[in-house]
Amino acid sequence: MDTLDLVLVAIRVWLGIVMIAHGVGHVRNLEGTARWFESIGFRAAPLQARMSAFGELAIGSALVIGLLTGPALAGLIATMTVAFWSVHRAAGFFVYARPDEGWEYVATLTLVAAGLAVTGPGLVSVDHVLGLAGPLDGAVGLGIAAAGVLAGAAQLAATWRPTT
Repeated sequence: MDTLDLVLVAIRVWLGIVMIAHGVGHVRNLEGTARWFESIGFRAAPLQARMSAFGELAIGSALVIGLLTGPALAGLIATMTVAFWSVHRAAGFFVYARPDEGWEYVATLTLVAAGLAVTGPGLVSVDHVLGLAGPLDGAVGLGIAAAGVLAGAAQLAATWRPTT
């Protein structure tokens, strides 16, 4: 194990903790999350709230232990794509500029996840132990990122109908 592996585990675990924290927040207030989702234009908001909450918990948990890291990163990127398009893009760059928050935060999480997709989970991961973390190249990582963006776009197309 070298310095790069320590950096990769730190980044992966931090991204996982962030996703778990958001998922826990949604689970603790599923009804409020569903009302908010409905207010910003999501159909089937109670289902969307549950999928968001438990999806964030699953993505975060997978990243913390480094299991199925590629799909977890695609899920994170999909989640951030939905958040960016449905909430943050209209608020401008800075997260503190408006009450509905700018897009710097979701963009940062997305770019860090894409970078991790290119490098792979590192030696300190269940993927490595199981032999699932073979050498990645830029194309594989970019494919993971693209899959996340496409999944987010598909979710938006299927479920989001903004009223404004």
